[in-house]
Amino acid sequence: MAPRKREPWRTTLLLAYQSLGVVYGDLSISPLYVYKSTFAEDITHSETNEEIFGVLSFVFWTLTLIPLIKYVSIVLRADDNGEGGTFALYSLICRHANVSLLPNRQVADEELSTYKLEYPPEVANRSRIKEWLEKHKTLQTALLIMVMIGTCMVIGDGVLTPAISVFSAVSGLELSLSRDQHEYAVIPITCVILVFLFALQHYGTHRVGFLFAPIVLAWLICMSMLGLYNIIHWNPQVYRALNPYYMLKFLRKTKKSGWMSLGGILLCMTGSEAMFADLGHFSYSAIQLAFTTLVYPALILGYMGQAAYLSKHHTLNSTYQIGYYISVPESVRWPVLVLAILASVVGSQAIISGTFSIINQSQSLSCFPRVKVVHTSENIHGQIYIPEINWLLMVLCIAVTVGFRDTKHMGNASGLAVITVMLVTTCLTSLVIMLCWHRSPALALVFFLFFGSIEALYFSASLIKFREGAWLPIMLALILMAVMFIWHDTTIKKYEFDLHNKVTLEWLLALGDKLGMVRVPGIGLVYTDLTSGVPANFSRFVTNLPAFHRVLVFVCVKSVPVPHVLPAERYLVGRVGPAGHRSYRCIVRYGYRDVHQDVDSFEAELVESLATFIKLDALYHRCSDAGSGSEQLDDGRYERENALTVIGTNPLRRCLSYEASHDGVSSVDAARSPNGIVEVPAAAAAAPVTKKVRFVVEAASPEVEKGVVEELQELCEAREAGTAFILGHSHVQTKPGSSLLKKLAVGVGYNFLRRNCRGPDVVLRVPPASLLEVGMVYVL
Repeated sequence: MAPRKREPWRTTLLLAYQSLGVVYGDLSISPLYVYKSTFAEDITHSETNEEIFGVLSFVFWTLTLIPLIKYVSIVLRADDNGEGGTFALYSLICRHANVSLLPNRQVADEELSTYKLEYPPEVANRSRIKEWLEKHKTLQTALLIMVMIGTCMVIGDGVLTPAISVFSAVSGLELSLSRDQHEYAVIPITCVILVFLFALQHYGTHRVGFLFAPIVLAWLICMSMLGLYNIIHWNPQVYRALNPYYMLKFLRKTKKSGWMSLGGILLCMTGSEAMFADLGHFSYSAIQLAFTTLVYPALILGYMGQAAYLSKHHTLNSTYQIGYYISVPESVRWPVLVLAILASVVGSQAIISGTFSIINQSQSLSCFPRVKVVHTSENIHGQIYIPEINWLLMVLCIAVTVGFRDTKHMGNASGLAVITVMLVTTCLTSLVIMLCWHRSPALALVFFLFFGSIEALYFSASLIKFREGAWLPIMLALILMAVMFIWHDTTIKKYEFDLHNKVTLEWLLALGDKLGMVRVPGIGLVYTDLTSGVPANFSRFVTNLPAFHRVLVFVCVKSVPVPHVLPAERYLVGRVGPAGHRSYRCIVRYGYRDVHQDVDSFEAELVESLATFIKLDALYHRCSDAGSGSEQLDDGRYERENALTVIGTNPLRRCLSYEASHDGVSSVDAARSPNGIVEVPAAAAAAPVTKKVRFVVEAASPEVEKGVVEELQELCEAREAGTAFILGHSHVQTKPGSSLLKKLAVGVGYNFLRRNCRGPDVVLRVPPASLLEVGMVYVL
């Protein structure tokens, strides 16, 4: 594990405070429903208090072993450039072992500054596990399926957590209303709050985020004070239940019923995964500080106080009377109810934002249909909103609330989703310990067996309640798994089809000599998934329309297994054919947490990158011809792979500039300034208001300088003439004789998803007026 940077203690305190509202909202409201779910028909509260003390002992040791030791002490250290979550673990494993199923991988991707390894490849030892994973495609597919399962359960938790959190908070009205009033009031109030919560999502959490931390802080302090009051007033000896012996007594007395009740106890650690998933927004030390000094003690005091109250009220056998609010003094019950509802809204907001984030990551890895991702904050990276998913979650949350109508079934469903995600995290972390940290396989096995056995016990207790609510996350996971696997598998096959049917470079270069083929003004951006060769959709385009643009750019927008790609390393530019053909290739790289740029900024940066490449390419050839500077340019400062250059990282760019402005000044001829700089302004335009694009080029020999000036001049003129975006409009069909399963998955499933999800023009933010779609039929 790499050493962590120390940050100022004031920064750590501020981040720890802010993390309360984002990370710990879900975990802090779990006392509202843990005891109520645990005692829901499986076990009863007897006068010996063995049941309530046994449950308290289970809760204490579960919170200590899983959130405190597993997550805070171990899993949080398995970050990917500061980012956490299921995809962060998968990304780490893919970088340290060749197990990624993503297409169009390149050696140049490993040169990214965020593509860091724990140890250099030559230092790392080859393990047998790594060799097995790299050798067997089946194991790589199984690893991806495991990640998909974890992802699907996180999305399922995004449906269940808002429902159970808000419903449990509003259920406090049962102590102030009659049974009939309570039955007809709680469900409508819960649904109204859920609709209000999802309706606010498009504003972004940063608009109301400043309220989140104070609400959770107030709730934790309130819960701690109530816990202390109940312990002192009702049973100061309740601390004895922390002895693990009470867990054995509990299981010995309750037997199968006690084992089944574990499905309710595990809800005490719901939200623990958020500590790891939201790591990128804060820091390891901040999350650790907030949990160990405030959240963990407050939760323990809250559970102990509730157990102390119940230990002196043996007649409370119904779940109606064993909820959280029964232990709240009547004089403060209404303020606590209001605070609990606010805290449940905050906790629900955290899991909704996390659902948006993980769907965006799934989409970047070609594991989810295209959806529109909206940035809700210009300053805070990662604050996103997905309209389709937001309204779908709202409908499902209301359906769960109206359909289940009780905490027991919601708790069973939520518990299975939570524990499944934790099992996936345990498995992936075990691989990280071996492959990334290069620790002994025995240590990874100890980690897996210790925490995996605890989680497997809870998983079995949740799974046995399949008919009592646990069927819901399984059904959601199966549907989402089918969608993700069909989309991913078909996307890979489409890429292989494009790779097999790509056109040779010689064919492209020969187009200029063919009768009737013309070059029209402007820039043509041909989008493709290929990193080399000419895509088949372009050949289809010029076959039906024998003309293409004066400046042609083959654009490949791809994802790499890192969370973020720095803007200076985003563009990889090279030529397609000789300089006179004016054809280029631009590979645009994004991390799995990056969001695509707006088309205006993308177009401007693309033109700037092309201009910079033209100047760097001329300088490279001049130095190569001179023979003296080539050695200096091969030391990593001028990165090339198959004639591709990383634009933005080269120090030579300091003496090269690009400027674009909007004014009414007409262009002038190219002229040399007194300091030896050649300025190439834009060509004259008929419109009264034009763009003026000026490139500044370092003076060189007359021949080289003339070629660079001419190429930049043509680039300027093409930019002024306009940009056309050429995208493939695909239709997929199966080969004759394909199996029925393949026909259903590809012919029906994939085409249905393709027709009903966002098009690539929406995801890439292409303006409709500049869009050219080329029909492509894929026979898979």
